[in-house]
Amino acid sequence: MPTISVDKEALFKALGRDYTTEEFDELCFEFGIELDEDTTNSDRPIVNGKQEPPQLKIEIPANRYDLLCFEGIALMLNIFLGRQPLPNYKLVEPANGELQTIIVKEDTMKIRPLVSGAILRNIKFDQARYESFIALQDKLHQNLARQRTLVSIGTHDLDTIQGPFTYEALPPKDIKFVPLNQTKEMNGEELMAFYEKDKHLGKYLHIIRDSPVYPVIYDSKRTVCSLPPIINGDHSKITLDTKNVFIEITALDKTKVEIVNRIIVSMFSQYTSEPFTIEPVKVISDHNNETRVVPDIAPRTTQAEVSYLNQCCGLELSPEEICTLLKKMAYDAKPSTASKDLIDVFIPPTRADVLHQADIMEDVAIAYGFNNLPRSFPSKSGTIAQPLPINKLTDIVRMEAAMAGWSEVLPLILCSHDENFAWLNRKDDGNTAVKLANPKTTEFQVVRTSLLPGLLKTIRENKHHAVPMKVFEVSDVAFKDLSLERKSRNERHFAAAWYGKTSGFEVVHGLLDRVMAMLKSAFITGEEGLENSAMADSQYWIEELDEPTYFPGHAASVHVRIAGKDHVIGAFGILHPTVLENYELKYPVSTLEINVEAFL
Repeated sequence: MPTISVDKEALFKALGRDYTTEEFDELCFEFGIELDEDTTNSDRPIVNGKQEPPQLKIEIPANRYDLLCFEGIALMLNIFLGRQPLPNYKLVEPANGELQTIIVKEDTMKIRPLVSGAILRNIKFDQARYESFIALQDKLHQNLARQRTLVSIGTHDLDTIQGPFTYEALPPKDIKFVPLNQTKEMNGEELMAFYEKDKHLGKYLHIIRDSPVYPVIYDSKRTVCSLPPIINGDHSKITLDTKNVFIEITALDKTKVEIVNRIIVSMFSQYTSEPFTIEPVKVISDHNNETRVVPDIAPRTTQAEVSYLNQCCGLELSPEEICTLLKKMAYDAKPSTASKDLIDVFIPPTRADVLHQADIMEDVAIAYGFNNLPRSFPSKSGTIAQPLPINKLTDIVRMEAAMAGWSEVLPLILCSHDENFAWLNRKDDGNTAVKLANPKTTEFQVVRTSLLPGLLKTIRENKHHAVPMKVFEVSDVAFKDLSLERKSRNERHFAAAWYGKTSGFEVVHGLLDRVMAMLKSAFITGEEGLENSAMADSQYWIEELDEPTYFPGHAASVHVRIAGKDHVIGAFGILHPTVLENYELKYPVSTLEINVEAFL
């Protein structure tokens, strides 16, 4: 979780009183944050010839982006303490009624397609506010924006530039400007070379460096405002004298770009001449004529069940009492007219972390006071843990394989594309494996669709041991499934591999028979066998299999009949010599792999 340092004296002044360390620690606990350190009695660094004032280091939950700066902490604590009403965020158009615009060119689709923005008019900066403004951007870049890969923020002195603005993507040599705090004009390629060894910016260069085009934002006079996500231009840098701030945010993630926008403007709009007012910006996509006005700071509306909130907290509060508690946590809420068991909740733009009524319930508990909740055994909601059916079935299979003399292994779930396909003489149709978008090495390119690569790599790394080797694994594989919301699904598989001077085909076949017997599946060889196995939960049989993974004529597919329906659940056989060569194995290997979920 991030830790935020705030000036102790300034925060206590904003809260209207001084606290002892113990008192402020208790306040933090009550609000759901944690005081990590009070540096009053510690050795503090010297800054500009003066000792740094006492700091409070506060640990913030990772989902509370609105608490990543002094302004957010002071605002939310004041609301919690009842010292300040809920802020009324408003979008206010300029006096002439014409919004500033950002025109998005089609080429940006090749590199960083999304952009958002806002303007803070008549803002008043001092040194502390300025530093907090910059620090909030850095914090958002580090966590929510994932080191600027998903979102990057640019802030500019609006009085030094002139709209309408254009968001373009151009070859590096065509982009020329003076970077922030520099005096020499550079093009995109020169800028990359200049900042390559920079400790702060060098780590971001890879985001766009290999792209044929770089994203860039121009004003109407073709002055470069920024080269996202690397650096702003020096021409429009903000200072303590800046009165009007133009904020532009580029991104790959549509949701996060708007979250970042709302957080920045909601935190620092309290310093505008009319607090909590924001001037919107119009974004026009040049290639599809799509127009939108950003940011959207309207509260999100949802409903929560009074009975659910009370049951989870062990309370018996009325809807009115719950609404009062929620106002301490910066929600606006009122009893619903549709039902006595519902309350209408208006989620502020600063709370992107609120997704379900469980999140609302947590804030009710915080506002009520964790130490004030009744301490009793939750008889209505208490449960006794028990394994999921698939895990119980897995344990049965694992136990039988181990008792048959096989050793369990636990390889990694990621492997290279070749290990999963080409090395097993299998072809990738593009619709099977879940592939990583940015694998760090070639060893971790796809999520395995078979347990065999892990078993064969385990044997390869241990082939200096005595043979035969008998290893197995019971674990998940993953497949693409576009019919599901998450676009993928897991399957629990059982696989085993025999490595020795003989093929071991009959040993693997025997393991299959033992496992199927424990799964109460009877072996059948025809209609007569089907009649004799009527008492079993299922029946199975094998058929000859012609698959390039296995040696021709030495493989079989495994079929089961469950509840009158036939399924192919796996295969076993002697691996093809080319597969052994790919995995650097000199002795024969027989393998078995089945899908155990078919028996649920």
